[in-house]
Amino acid sequence: MGAARVGGDGYRRTVTPPRTATGSATPSARAKARRRGARPSGTELLAAAVGAVPGGAERPGQLQMTTAIEECVAGGEHLLVQAGTGTGKSLAYLAPALTVDGPVVVSTATLALQSQLVDHDLPRLADAVEPVLGRRPTFAVLKGRHHYLCLARLDNSTEEEPEDTLFDAPAARPGGGTKWLGEAGRLGKQIERLRDWAEKTATGDRDELDPGVDDQAWRLVSMPARECVGASRCPFGQECFAEASRARAREADIVVTNHSLLAVDMLADRHIVPPHKLLIVDEAHELADRVSSAAQAELVPELIDRTTRRARTLLRPETAEALTAAGDALAVGLAEAPAGRITAGLPTPLREACTLLDAATRSALDAIGDIKSDDPDPVRKQQAKAALDELSTTAQRLLEEGDHDVAWVEKNDSGSRRALVVAPLSVAGTLATHLYDERTVVATSATLALGGRFDTVARALGLDAPPPAPPSPASAALAARTGPGRPVAETPGRRLAGDVPPSAVVPATEGPGWRSLDVGSPFDYARQGILYVAAHLPRPSVSGLPEAAGEELLGLVGALGGRTLGLFSSRRAAQQAAELLRARTDLPVLLQGEEALPLLVRRFREERASCLFGVMSLWQGVDVPGDACQLVVIDRLPFPRPDEPLAAARAAAVDAGGGSGFAAVSVPIAAVRLAQGVGRLIRATGDKGVVAVLDSRLETARGYGPFLRRSLPPFWYTTRPEVARGALERLAGTP
Repeated sequence: MGAARVGGDGYRRTVTPPRTATGSATPSARAKARRRGARPSGTELLAAAVGAVPGGAERPGQLQMTTAIEECVAGGEHLLVQAGTGTGKSLAYLAPALTVDGPVVVSTATLALQSQLVDHDLPRLADAVEPVLGRRPTFAVLKGRHHYLCLARLDNSTEEEPEDTLFDAPAARPGGGTKWLGEAGRLGKQIERLRDWAEKTATGDRDELDPGVDDQAWRLVSMPARECVGASRCPFGQECFAEASRARAREADIVVTNHSLLAVDMLADRHIVPPHKLLIVDEAHELADRVSSAAQAELVPELIDRTTRRARTLLRPETAEALTAAGDALAVGLAEAPAGRITAGLPTPLREACTLLDAATRSALDAIGDIKSDDPDPVRKQQAKAALDELSTTAQRLLEEGDHDVAWVEKNDSGSRRALVVAPLSVAGTLATHLYDERTVVATSATLALGGRFDTVARALGLDAPPPAPPSPASAALAARTGPGRPVAETPGRRLAGDVPPSAVVPATEGPGWRSLDVGSPFDYARQGILYVAAHLPRPSVSGLPEAAGEELLGLVGALGGRTLGLFSSRRAAQQAAELLRARTDLPVLLQGEEALPLLVRRFREERASCLFGVMSLWQGVDVPGDACQLVVIDRLPFPRPDEPLAAARAAAVDAGGGSGFAAVSVPIAAVRLAQGVGRLIRATGDKGVVAVLDSRLETARGYGPFLRRSLPPFWYTTRPEVARGALERLAGTP
């Protein structure tokens, strides 16, 4: 057993060192086996993979990462690895993964990275290492059950269509209103196409259906995990696509999945993902948020209405009416309650609605009873039970009002969505309990060392990070000489972005059962890019784009002649910036929301003088190497909004414990977001450009400015506008 500890968030944690990932053999025994030729090392496999690429060469950071993973697997330690853009981290972790008795699980946050691994990296790796391994390694993709076609649902889709789609509640569809017959006919045509596809597909994976179908149609033919009766009870169990995907995963060397399914697996006591000894979490800075989302639940009037209709044939009339009354009560309570976090207990109307719903769902579940082997329609019965059980559990959770949960009312601008939501205040305890037990975990990302330290992310991932040690006498003396807010060495207007005075602590790089590693990046950031902070601008105080910031934006974009990615803190600011440039320049300005995002990004790549402006989804989702993007503008530091319920609740909890909620919660969130946004500029070794931050606080805020700058790549740093514009003018003149 590992040692039990109480973390800073109040959760009691037990971090269990993983079992040795290659079985019970000692490291020396494995080394002897390798010398006999039984199995090549990860570094040998990496060399083979790199050698198979025309002009390929090992990168120091890539080799360092592979070696560290092998050491941690052998020594039973977990590893946090910061690997900058261009490191080649995918090959760096896939190569040592093939030395572990499989399967090895790789989890990603985005579909883009999952597709890159499955469609490019893994097939090329398999080709390259087959001669070295003596066999071709195998890999599989594992997705949530609802991603696969369900033959049982498809068999019942015709009779379910009037119930589940023809009379859907208005809020379930954009624009609201009753579904007209033409729309129902369109759905019918999609179902028929799905029937034809079901006869041909080998996997049933929605992503392989081309052209696709809309979400309403797919909902009719897919099965959420909570509603599945299991293969043994389902009449189509032997042909189940989801079960077949799990069988393939159990036999593969490497299984690629996503953070959402990994989170559900942890919350379900790890019964979904096949047993494994090594877990690699790529894009690890996203994991805690995905686990929080998986542990989140909500009550929506439309869902209660749909559940009631689905279960009505199994219930007495008075029981169904009680469910309907509970849904109506919730709708009234949500209409009266303001949007935002609930801090003083559930308002009386919402409490009464939850009480009614709890009683009604319990009564309905008692009426339905257990599913028996001779039930004529076990699938429909299980669906009804699962939906009712979820409503009951959520209502009880809200009524408990536990200190470990946060509740809020959520409404969108159009009023079509109204929900009562509950989520955990922290998932660090969940991760400490379920993420690390009996496996080695390697967590990697380009943004793990916030403020130049790993301890912030380590604690968020459920690891114990000891308090940082006090500074050495030498570093303390250096800090005293330079003074607060001054660089160690500075040419007027020029320095490295990370070249700030030593902080009062030494970075924490390891803790009980884990260690960390920053392998850097092959990019020469100080020569390839400039980080310009407009320190002369007033501190931003109003929403939208301030006039002074708008003029600064015009000067920068004009100096380059377009080729600008604008990352804005609000939709209003992005729209104001687009209107300003359209009014005062002839440059093509693309605004997120005016067309589909993939089309906008493609136009931005192809039209040399264009600008692309948008909000948070652009901060991570755009990859435009080359001279199409040579200026990235960030209007203000991306702190969470005060009305973000979870961030606000977590900050308040830190404040109540005597700490600084802003420093502990808001600043790390901003650091990750800022690093992701700044990372849009340099995507290849030949890229050059400027990142311009129009928020003076990045330079002037003594408390958090240095922390944020240390979270960024080491660009050449300046606060002088003429230096930034001069660099952009030189880039504009480059053919």
